[in-house]
Amino acid sequence: MTDALELDALWEDFHRVVNMTSQELAAWLRVRDADENAEPLPEEAGSPTGRHVLAILQKRRIDLTDDDVRVMYRVVDTVTAQTDLENEPRAEDTRGRHRLMTIGHDPLKP
Repeated sequence: MTDALELDALWEDFHRVVNMTSQELAAWLRVRDADENAEPLPEEAGSPTGRHVLAILQKRRIDLTDDDVRVMYRVVDTVTAQTDLENEPRAEDTRGRHRLMTIGHDPLKP
């Protein structure tokens, strides 16, 4: 696992880029996967990464696993790369916004 200072920085970065609450993310994952005929079970809604982000949001820092840390790095890198000034999804870029929301970042949220 990473050292304490690196983990502290990662924890802060992760919670900076994941700007949706666990409730908002859980609701989004359910809505995203629902279709006109069925809605998935809450624990099966969303992508594996989205579900993992949701699980991390519900943990204390001390309870993180090595797998959690890997996902946190991936999410921070993904959101950072996709939200730089030139690539920031705009309101009209629904697909880009929804893709980021599946990992807990809503680019239109203040």
